Amino acid sequence: MITLKEWMELTDYKITEGSDYGWNCYGPYSHQLDSWNGVHGKGGYSFSIVFSTKSQKVYEVSVCDYTNDRAYRMINPKFVEKHRKESTRHLVNLNEAWDDVEYVDLEVDDDFIQKCLAIKAGEDYSTDVSVPLNLPDDLLMFAFKSAHAENMTFNDWMNKMLKSFIDKVEKGEYNKEDVQKWKDETLPKFPIED
Repeated sequence: MITLKEWMELTDYKITEGSDYGWNCYGPYSHQLDSWNGVHGKGGYSFSIVFSTKSQKVYEVSVCDYTNDRAYRMINPKFVEKHRKESTRHLVNLNEAWDDVEYVDLEVDDDFIQKCLAIKAGEDYSTDVSVPLNLPDDLLMFAFKSAHAENMTFNDWMNKMLKSFIDKVEKGEYNKEDVQKWKDETLPKFPIED
């Protein structure tokens, strides 16, 4: 999760609003800061952060790109379930950023930071979402060799494999039973250490 310092640097230390966070899911010391560039519509953006005033722990960050009607968010993994439960209690769609714009949840700090920098600069940026992968060494080596054999970068090869898998799931070619069968047949070959 990005730090309060990193978020402040993204906003150039320009804070436009702040208040105690209105929900209980992040605890009694949670506070929200916002940085809005003052522009509605094209060219407009805002950054938000929710953090603990006691420990400085960051619970949630988000960026709204009003030019492209996109919103990105990262929630500290330890608090995702608490946030979901509280949104249910409040009867709030936790995925809605504004009107008909849904949040895209991100998991990789650098992905969030790069999107923020591009939005702030008014530049085009990738809407792809980075996914953290924790592969065992044997499977990682297999992927490196496969990418090399196809004269591709590791990232391009992984994207190709993931896209292929997703396409097959969407077409109904794979289902939960297929995935379980694959895990049962494959994972013993690539033991995952705890």
